[in-house]
Amino acid sequence: MRKYKQVKEKKVTYDLDEWEEVERRAAKMHMKTGTYIKRVSVDKRIKYCDMEAASSVVNAINAVGNNINQLTRKANEINSIYAGDIENLQAGVKEICHIVNSFLSGQQWDTL
Repeated sequence: MRKYKQVKEKKVTYDLDEWEEVERRAAKMHMKTGTYIKRVSVDKRIKYCDMEAASSVVNAINAVGNNINQLTRKANEINSIYAGDIENLQAGVKEICHIVNSFLSGQQWDTL
């Protein structure tokens, strides 16, 4: 039995324009170029979603995080939490779930 995994190495040559395109796509996917090339060649395609459009979702998540921090501080100060505070937090979490689901279902996924 072999001690190491068997691998195959292949040299691929790109002209400068092709390499710039590979680098651009890898950067868009936040990947190293080698990782990008390997993933594309093995998986055949990568789906990409521009998350800059998700700023409203990020803001909603931050708001809930702030509410959780406030409740935690309040609970530590008075050793008690009001039911209304918990209900407000639950409503915020439901709203975020709804926003995330709406965003992802309506999002256009680019295939690179």
